[in-house]
Amino acid sequence: MLKKPMKKPGIAINSARCMACYACFMACKDEHCGWDTALSKSQPEMGQYWMNIKEWERGDNPRRVKTATVPTPCSHCDNPACMAAAKDGAVYKRDDGIVIIDPEKAVGQKQIVDACPVGAVYWNEALQLPQKCTMCAELLDDPDYPGFEPRCVEACPNQALVFGDLADPESNISKLIAANKVTQLECLGDMGSSVVHLNIPQTFLAGTVAYPKELEEVCIGANVKVTGEDGTVYETVTNWAGDWEVEDLPRGKSWKVEITFDGFKPVVYDNERTDVDHYVGITYLEPAI
Repeated sequence: MLKKPMKKPGIAINSARCMACYACFMACKDEHCGWDTALSKSQPEMGQYWMNIKEWERGDNPRRVKTATVPTPCSHCDNPACMAAAKDGAVYKRDDGIVIIDPEKAVGQKQIVDACPVGAVYWNEALQLPQKCTMCAELLDDPDYPGFEPRCVEACPNQALVFGDLADPESNISKLIAANKVTQLECLGDMGSSVVHLNIPQTFLAGTVAYPKELEEVCIGANVKVTGEDGTVYETVTNWAGDWEVEDLPRGKSWKVEITFDGFKPVVYDNERTDVDHYVGITYLEPAI
């Protein structure tokens, strides 16, 4: 089967599907460690993460802790800061948008590493060379390569990484992006790129609702209304464990939380902040009469 030419090859990274299995990381190491390619020198086995799996713990209370995972390679920016910092054409952007560091011209140019806002360019001390993800362009260009996508995408078992033509609105990657929440890396600002991040979580508010404390019983089906400073309203109900959660709230805002349940007095929290992922605590209801 012939490879279909792409005007702008890209990768969509869906954090909601990432399991932190590191298959993409290992596939990248397998492809780029131990030998040079047409577009890069060998990636060192240690100290470089061309596919960097960024993980962090979410929550300010042990009762509600979650994790987030964001696979983070080079973003292949539309206006690469690394290219602007490079001298003598040591970094160039191909017609298809893939950004390449020339392994010969870039020797000694450590400023290329410092220029990257994502931290996706690494310094090879032994070779005195900046290095990064090539989107496996050397394979994509090879007519004898049997694959149709970068090795990291090929290795992902959960379709958290999807490869395709960003310039084709009918491509699978374009449809995936249109159907999900685009959450580009904050450090990129409004800069466009060939790597599109989806569903990176923002912050959550959560809590637990229970009947009067002496009953030691959680309340199922209590109504929870969360109202933002701008009047935006989110509504949910407590689950089988009495827990509630509202996810993907803007960071650094103040929220009003109202908890109601038939036969009990309403409870209101007036200034719950989302500076971090926040667990409101256990709310013990009191009878209305």
